[in-house]
Amino acid sequence: MQELELLAPARNKEIGIAAIACGADAVYIGGDGFGARKDAGNPMEDVAELCSYAHRFGARVYMTVNTIIYDGELDSAHKMMLRAQKAGIDAFIVQDTVIFSWDDITVPLHASTQCAIRDTGNARFYESLGCGRIVLEREMTLERIKEIHEAVPQCELEFFVHGALCVCYSGNCYMSEAIAGRSANRGACIQACRSLYDLVDEEGKVLVKNKALLSLKDYCLINRLGDLADAGVCSFKIEGRLKNASYVKNCVRAYSEAIDGLVAAHPDKYVRASFGRVSGGFKPELDRTFNRGYTELFLDGKRGQWSSMDAPKSIGEFVGKIAAVRKPKGRGVYSMFVDIEPAGPDVTFSNGDGFCALPKGKAGAKLLGFRGDVCTGMTIETKPMDGLVPGMKVFRNINASFERELDRNMPKREISVAVDISISGNFEMDVHAVSEDGREILSPFKMDVEAAENRERQIAMMQEQLSKRALHYNFKVTDIHTDKPGAAVPLLSASTLNSIRRLVAEDIDALKIKARPLATGTRHDGEKCSHSGYKLNIANRLARELHEAHSSDGIEPAYELSHKEGAELMRTRYCIRHELGMCPVHQGAKASGPLYLLNNGRRFDLVFDCAACEMVVK
Repeated sequence: MQELELLAPARNKEIGIAAIACGADAVYIGGDGFGARKDAGNPMEDVAELCSYAHRFGARVYMTVNTIIYDGELDSAHKMMLRAQKAGIDAFIVQDTVIFSWDDITVPLHASTQCAIRDTGNARFYESLGCGRIVLEREMTLERIKEIHEAVPQCELEFFVHGALCVCYSGNCYMSEAIAGRSANRGACIQACRSLYDLVDEEGKVLVKNKALLSLKDYCLINRLGDLADAGVCSFKIEGRLKNASYVKNCVRAYSEAIDGLVAAHPDKYVRASFGRVSGGFKPELDRTFNRGYTELFLDGKRGQWSSMDAPKSIGEFVGKIAAVRKPKGRGVYSMFVDIEPAGPDVTFSNGDGFCALPKGKAGAKLLGFRGDVCTGMTIETKPMDGLVPGMKVFRNINASFERELDRNMPKREISVAVDISISGNFEMDVHAVSEDGREILSPFKMDVEAAENRERQIAMMQEQLSKRALHYNFKVTDIHTDKPGAAVPLLSASTLNSIRRLVAEDIDALKIKARPLATGTRHDGEKCSHSGYKLNIANRLARELHEAHSSDGIEPAYELSHKEGAELMRTRYCIRHELGMCPVHQGAKASGPLYLLNNGRRFDLVFDCAACEMVVK
């Protein structure tokens, strides 16, 4: 049976707990340093609490230690990992190869997407270091995923299925460091790919003005989970350690339902990686949470419209067009009315909704955002602003009523427990309970009570009261029987039966859950990294020694240490020429000659590696 894991981001303890409650099999969280999201760190006490909650369901907690580490930081990073290990962390997601030399780190190590694993050579390298799991690049095709799975079948494969997309191959983006001295490999990325640029030719002619030419739509593979599982992926990862709780809850619930459907369709092939099913609560809707529009990127080996150059921030769900813009009489200049022609009959608005509109046909026009202070029918009352005119498409990027629903109507996650009750003639009752993860107890109860006058009614009451929730367990009585057919049963009140159920739940909870084990790697020699030079991201002497032992090619210091002249700042599968219909290879366009990106007086060269079908920013 192949385990399928839904892996959710956790900016903090509270979001991590909410993710598990909504169906995540695992969460990933930052500690108090060395995570690739510098603004998403957490004290170790909170990490320990999250681990304790997660382990109730056999769910896992992974800590991101996926920055490069300088020589002077080695001791601090090592000690932090030892503290996290003691706190209950199940695995570390790592980038710097120095970590593989620390023998006292005994939990599994997962190679981060920052390791830029997109070929079998790099996969074999990290497998040889002892990785139990590798996190693949997002730009992969299904065929390439299958190749890597066949090359390292003993390694688990983790793959992003939802959320923001870096335009550059992960771990090899040096643009933020080059511009601002803030390294993406050190958790301080300025998100240069979301900035506005002009595209110019070698004569200085502006071809595209003031657009987010490097910004991609968000990933959404909710309809491709079966294909990914067939290719060898066992962990489906949601991006977003800087996202808020509503985003995480909505995405987790949607993908958990999808994975449950996949398991239900193939019960002899797949099983969830943790225990406890989720029921009730809000209905997830991915279009109602943060997104820049969705794409499946290069999964099928085909190019499409991947860019979100007009809207590098979330635009949300399309709700209609502006029919009219009016100023209310007698209200001064404090508000205005925007009448909407709805996109469909189900569109409704609530006070507090957030909207945006994109001016049509204006080069470099920015999204116009406005808040619905009072929404009545299809009329939005908002503060005065310029630029809103009839005909504009309107999107809702904050759905106030949906946000309230996410907050107030949480689902319940329950571990099922099968209960068998045996009653002897002197009213000694044995409760035999087995949880879905295999924990088993036998709890005896001596009942000093009278016999029930109505045997059938009492048994029905016992069945009903004992088949309920206690703690986070959902009890289901499978059988109630006596040592002799038709023998009397004890007269028990509902409160007594409830007490019995709670005591049995506490007995089960006292036993350690039988969590499914994670894959652990085994170190061996003979593989070298397929990267070379500064792209090895070597930032300390011990990492350099490891690469030397593995005969890596062209060993150089990390870009952050050298700022190598002429280095590639980005290499990407995304291509601006193709996005704009200017590709001479696939679209038959006339050769454009050299192209450049301009931003705040700084020029970046674009190099088109057509043999590899990749674009380079220098």
